[in-house]
Amino acid sequence: MNQGSAIQNQASLLLAIDIGNTHTVIGLYQKNSLMGRWRIRSDRYSTEDEIAIRLNSLPLTSRSLLRAASSVIIASVVPPLTEAWERMAVKYLGIEPLVVMKNVDHAMPIRYSRPFEIGADRIVNAIAVWNRYHGAAIAVDFGTATTFDCISSRGEYLGGAISPGLKIAAEMLSSRTSKLPLVELDMPPGPALARDTVSAIRSGIIYGFAALTDGMVQRLAHEMGGSPKIVATGGLADTVARYSRSITEVLPDLTLEGLNAIYQHYSSAAKAR
Repeated sequence: MNQGSAIQNQASLLLAIDIGNTHTVIGLYQKNSLMGRWRIRSDRYSTEDEIAIRLNSLPLTSRSLLRAASSVIIASVVPPLTEAWERMAVKYLGIEPLVVMKNVDHAMPIRYSRPFEIGADRIVNAIAVWNRYHGAAIAVDFGTATTFDCISSRGEYLGGAISPGLKIAAEMLSSRTSKLPLVELDMPPGPALARDTVSAIRSGIIYGFAALTDGMVQRLAHEMGGSPKIVATGGLADTVARYSRSITEVLPDLTLEGLNAIYQHYSSAAKAR
């Protein structure tokens, strides 16, 4: 039996949707098993019909697979796309989705002075880290923005810090200067003391963000007290972690893990009622 057939024969499937400013990551879960993972661009003008068409074109998926999904959970930092995905789930899957920070309890104590300002992805990452380690931790997400999220030894979301993302930094450097080119960051940097402009930009951004990460983690850990575990996620996590002294583990599916953990908690609580 091929992987597509195996997935289609699963009885209970969860679509976990992480909608970011640049990309939307889709995970297909059966209980705690990630059966498939896809990344598509976040087009904030997409309609529910366009989203359904894109889902149907993904490898290992088909209309029958999408209809087989019994649940949908969404974390989003793009309100127009949240609404489009909700409409898609109702129209094409016949499912009322759970939306983090809207209609599903994330079950993590929040020690943030203005909780409504927290991005859903930050809470979801914190829950995923707590669910994995059950101890103090800092989750660093290298996405459109670089976020640092602190979890206490009691499983509380404490807050954290936000800085620009690597790609935003590269794009701004190119767009706001006359002679500096836009540099791809997927290639490893050479020596910090670069001998050409492209290498100098790559060195400054990648080594610079690794140093920024180490400095922020050191300061946050001091303010938290103790020795929190430091984990990284996001599209450029591997790139930065390679040159960081503080990151101990890279977890590319951290946000999807958190969405699944929230859904499993919600489902168990609903059954107990």
